[in-house]
Amino acid sequence: MEPPSAFSENYVFSNVPNVRSAVLGVYDRLSGLQAYGSRLSLMYPYDSDEMVGVLNGAAPDNSSRDLSRYNLQASNAQLAGPFEQLYAGVERANICIKNIPEMNLYSNGTASEQLELKRLYGEVLTLRAQFYFELVRNWGDIPAPFEPAADQVELTLPKVDRDTIYNRLIADLKTAQELLPWRTEASNDERITKGAAKALRARLALYRAGFSLRRSNRMERAGDYLSFYQIARDECYELMQHRDQHTLNPSFQAVFKEGIDAYALDPHGEVLFEVAMGRETDSNLGYYDGPRFYVPGNTSLLGNGQIRIIPAYFYAFDSLDTRRDVTCAPYYNDPDYSKKVQPLLNMTSGKFRSDWINPRLSSAIQATGLNWPLIRFSDVLLMFAEAENELHDGPTSEAMTALQEVRTRAYDGNETSAGNIPNEKEGFFKTLVQERYLEFGGEGIRKYDLIRWNLIDQKIQEVRDILTKMKNKVAPYDQLPQYMYYKPAEQQVVWGNSFYETSPTAGPEGFVRVNWMAALTDVWITNVAQLFRANHSELFPIPQTAIDANPNLTQDYGY
Repeated sequence: MEPPSAFSENYVFSNVPNVRSAVLGVYDRLSGLQAYGSRLSLMYPYDSDEMVGVLNGAAPDNSSRDLSRYNLQASNAQLAGPFEQLYAGVERANICIKNIPEMNLYSNGTASEQLELKRLYGEVLTLRAQFYFELVRNWGDIPAPFEPAADQVELTLPKVDRDTIYNRLIADLKTAQELLPWRTEASNDERITKGAAKALRARLALYRAGFSLRRSNRMERAGDYLSFYQIARDECYELMQHRDQHTLNPSFQAVFKEGIDAYALDPHGEVLFEVAMGRETDSNLGYYDGPRFYVPGNTSLLGNGQIRIIPAYFYAFDSLDTRRDVTCAPYYNDPDYSKKVQPLLNMTSGKFRSDWINPRLSSAIQATGLNWPLIRFSDVLLMFAEAENELHDGPTSEAMTALQEVRTRAYDGNETSAGNIPNEKEGFFKTLVQERYLEFGGEGIRKYDLIRWNLIDQKIQEVRDILTKMKNKVAPYDQLPQYMYYKPAEQQVVWGNSFYETSPTAGPEGFVRVNWMAALTDVWITNVAQLFRANHSELFPIPQTAIDANPNLTQDYGY
């Protein structure tokens, strides 16, 4: 029987409005709690050397705590949902990618119909690339259908080598960018434009060039990696020639406080690609990760504050670096939104914070509707600098200028205090690694950067060593304060002593004391990425539900 409410593919792909609705359905798989509204943004990227994931409660829990500690089983509660949603996005994209170019209107429609259909085709090519990118960087080699399930002879597919997948996606994104408009040539919304496709192509090329955990159980990179650095360099360079479309917002804070946290698009186009969220359902940003808060009429403290700043990360920032106080939030909010400073170990991720949300949250539900930024223009500048350094066996003047541009914005007039940029390959690379560390904290980038550089094990060990020196008051950390003093009931935090000097024997009158370095314990230090194992933990196990459903899937990497 024909169901009365069904829409056939012929009907859906018969006119532009229907196709646009179908493509919006592909976008939908980026949002929600199983995608960038929570799991992919707030759980999967931790622990790293910047921040740690959920700490409260007992572990193991076969859920988010084990995910953060790298104590993963294939049955972990946080694996199946994102895995399935990403593949649902691939399937929706595949249906659109098959049907749009076959439409009569695609070749014979009016000029405006052809233009819009080509844009929609470019969008779904880009969306499929993003879905597959997330699958590959978390699970490695995976089944990779590029046609709708209804057209496949066999649905239980084996794994495909990730390099083959990356090659296809990089080629698709080349096609996509030729079909997409620039930002100012389209409506002002979160839909994908040419800049997003170019930036994503550069990112995928860097991952294709980087290290990844192979089924040999070793971190390896392909021999042709330099050709992919060239692709990344060229895409970023072209974007850098279109500053009328995308450039840095002059204020680092404004990208978040006046942009994402105010439900506003960045006027400078710094955010090239962001995931649009529904206000009431799709995003826990600012609830799960930022400082805790109250809403009118509710006497309970809300928010989880689950993503915590590692003290070594807070002290990696120079005191004049404006990014520190955007990325790190050392307080909770009182009912009047005055600030109550927390012990050092309760400092939360700060870019998406409740007290910056405008209009302010008015209900106790966990959904905030904040968008998730996937790629910013500062990433374009730093990807360009990284690629130039590799291709020329050292930084070119253009690479040094690109890195300096990011640093100049961060220091906001005090850039002379940031130090010189090395002009030889290894020194420049170390500086770049540090600059990306400071620039992208809490944006789900650091862990994956460290993996593609094959540095994650080293950096986890380094951050634990620094924390141990801090706890034991070993130079250069011997002068850090054991306690901090702050003035209560203020709308902005008013500190009574310095972050960089030993605590006074008695605090100033009218100030409250909180534990700072005194809060650090051996147990907390051990907790950071506690069970990470090199050549194993860089990738997740395939969810058990997928293994059970597909006899051609293998569980690799020692799982």
